[in-house]
Amino acid sequence: MTLTLTVNGQEHELAVSPHTPLLNVLRNDLALNGPKYGCGLGECGACSVLIDGMAARTCVLPVSAAVGHNVITLDGLASNGQLDPVQQAFIEAQAAQCGYCLNGMIITVRALLNHNAQPSAQQIRTALEHNLCRCGTHVEILQAAQLAVDLNASRLQEPLHE
Repeated sequence: MTLTLTVNGQEHELAVSPHTPLLNVLRNDLALNGPKYGCGLGECGACSVLIDGMAARTCVLPVSAAVGHNVITLDGLASNGQLDPVQQAFIEAQAAQCGYCLNGMIITVRALLNHNAQPSAQQIRTALEHNLCRCGTHVEILQAAQLAVDLNASRLQEPLHE
């Protein structure tokens, strides 16, 4: 079966079973390495992407569920050669040890900011509570998320360049 999938602004015609996990298609067929295979149960967040601006766990989502929707991976967050404010914040806050969880953390914070440009510290914690970091860099991740709120607000206030 051929499915059309829009990922990072590009349409892809894929000959895959509609039941194939979206994660497998992203990594194996489209060679996108942002989403990671973590638990395979949708519980750790390492496989997260944005679907129509909301975080989704791709290890448990069939590819058919993404058809007709806009899928953005970590690989597609940057725009015009400029990192997304969330990506920039995680770099500036040095919020990584092994880095395996970062895809899910960054995608989750981006999804939060898509729907709430000024979340409280508690709202950030609540959004991230189902993303697991095995290295224990939670303090730095929370600092990066707060910095992302500030950087995102600054980016939203920049005048558009024509």
